[in-house]
Amino acid sequence: MNLCSTKDPRISVSFAEAVRRGIPDDGGLFIPAAIPVCSPEFLRRIGSLAFPEISFEVARIFLGGEIPEPDLRKIVADAITFDAPLRRLDDETAVLELFHGPTLAFKDFGARFMAGMMAYIHRGDRDAYTVLVATSGDTGSAVASAFHGMPGVSVVLLYPSGRVSQIQESQLTSLSGNVSALEIGGTFDDCQRLVKEAFADRELAAGRNLTSANSINVARLLPQTFYYFNAFARLAERDRGIVFSVPSGNLGDLTAGLIAWKMGLPVKRFIAATNANDVVGRYLETGVYSPGRTVTTLSNAMDVGDPGNLPRIRALFDGDIGALRKAVYAASCTDQGTREAIAEAFTRYGYVLDPHGAVGYSALGKYRAGNRGQFTGIVLETAHPAKFIDVYDPRMRGSIEVPGRLRDLMEGEKHSVKLPAGFEEVKEFLMES
Repeated sequence: MNLCSTKDPRISVSFAEAVRRGIPDDGGLFIPAAIPVCSPEFLRRIGSLAFPEISFEVARIFLGGEIPEPDLRKIVADAITFDAPLRRLDDETAVLELFHGPTLAFKDFGARFMAGMMAYIHRGDRDAYTVLVATSGDTGSAVASAFHGMPGVSVVLLYPSGRVSQIQESQLTSLSGNVSALEIGGTFDDCQRLVKEAFADRELAAGRNLTSANSINVARLLPQTFYYFNAFARLAERDRGIVFSVPSGNLGDLTAGLIAWKMGLPVKRFIAATNANDVVGRYLETGVYSPGRTVTTLSNAMDVGDPGNLPRIRALFDGDIGALRKAVYAASCTDQGTREAIAEAFTRYGYVLDPHGAVGYSALGKYRAGNRGQFTGIVLETAHPAKFIDVYDPRMRGSIEVPGRLRDLMEGEKHSVKLPAGFEEVKEFLMES
């Protein structure tokens, strides 16, 4: 598996080297130079395979033998220890639940796979390395959980002060040891900018042996393709056509879905479901990319004004906006619309959506209103609703069971360092810590 830069396709590295570096030296993002296609035979028998076996097969196809199969099988088996069940709401609509991992969010899939992959890649290394992460909520806690206590690894999380839920902040700041949390006085886009500046600073990148665990690292993207294949496998009517509605912020999940589609997964269309931060919708409408000022919403993990993975999506379509429009439909949702979607799903189906899944549910409804053909709509439910308990009215709160591990976190001590959104302050912390 060779990967090249979205800025310069002449920059070509192995998958392992791309994982080590995080981003190319030219400041682009790593993307497969050519995406391998799975066999028709695999798709025919996929319904008989369990989720871990599907995940291994997809990883094996993607990596093309770069990692010996026994080692790859172990990495996948250690990462995929929980399910991604498909819950039917009605004959035409299903919810893909991605919150059954240790931190109750879809980021667990990517973080655990990446931790195992990094441990494999860095085996035998004498030098410690630092995993640097910008998070708008769930990424940081998933990475912290996956790498906590791992020898030779330091984890530094950057999160926007006052812009994550109370439970999310508890998850980010409750661990100590090899995990440090930096509470940045700014937005998620500021946190993401600081991470990119850190990698661009040669003194810092070399001195701390930096790598990234955001979706800018390709090791995070690969395992996110697994559950798209698993959703297809769990459907009885696979020949009917599938439309995935993907809650979209930094666009990592959408990118992974498009890679799965390029690998041969039969998907009719993807929906980029956004909140008020609807930059991807404006791009699809106008063909002009215009990042915006981040707006705070109920679906905070999607509060991104400058999505980091958009260059990858553009590269997947060779910059052809027309081809991208055929594959991806975009719809945005206000906070009021989010609340209405939550209420509708609960009233009609007795199902409690988290705010991010609610945006996906709303967007699917808008798509269905203008596309009357037969298809199964699958909404990605990205986090457990208990992480956003304050969003719900008292009637719904009573139906949400708060997992014990979340209750325990709320009672833990907060460990964080407050810093302004300036690079020099972050660099000083990293160099001295």
